[in-house]
Amino acid sequence: MQFLKIVLVALVLMVNLVIAQPSWAGKDFTKGADYAEVTQALNQLLTIKDTPEQAGYTPEQFQQRLAQLQLQKNVIETARKRAQCRNETGKTLAVYANKPKKSPTQLYFLGAGTITDDDWDCDGIYLPAGSQVVLGPNAQPQQLAQAIAVKFVDGTQSIARTNPLTGAIELNVEPAKVFKAGESSWLLPNFSQADIDTQIPTPQLID
Repeated sequence: MQFLKIVLVALVLMVNLVIAQPSWAGKDFTKGADYAEVTQALNQLLTIKDTPEQAGYTPEQFQQRLAQLQLQKNVIETARKRAQCRNETGKTLAVYANKPKKSPTQLYFLGAGTITDDDWDCDGIYLPAGSQVVLGPNAQPQQLAQAIAVKFVDGTQSIARTNPLTGAIELNVEPAKVFKAGESSWLLPNFSQADIDTQIPTPQLID
């Protein structure tokens, strides 16, 4: 009888493992809109690999774009948690975030030294006009004439930090897209960094 109980318990455990997704299993972001968009863009790019100049690319630009899309695809395929934004700028950071099935993407405020909760998707960052920014590890510094929003793909673990020597805000990953006012459904208010610094950090956004 004891042996039968052990066998029964073992069978129940096996059925649970096979049928129910384990709670520790990573999230699958390849079913999302970002993955479909990146995959489509990558496939379209590969169709012109032999004649990139006909699509307006130099060979160097083609390789750069190819590397960008391949990296984005890899980020989504290997991600195990939702996109998060870490603020190491030393000041308040305006971020675009949503809570899946509960709250659409909108602008929130992330305090210095904090990271967005992994129950939220941090879709991107708002950078005000006048900011000195470096949009990725291989990018050159630029002064923003107008506010922009940078978008990250699902699963991106982004870090914004201030370079102590130049004062520029540097991103550890290159954005998937950069929006100006009117180019996206995202709200791009006319905030200065001083305006952002007066905002109270959004408490529910913090991990």
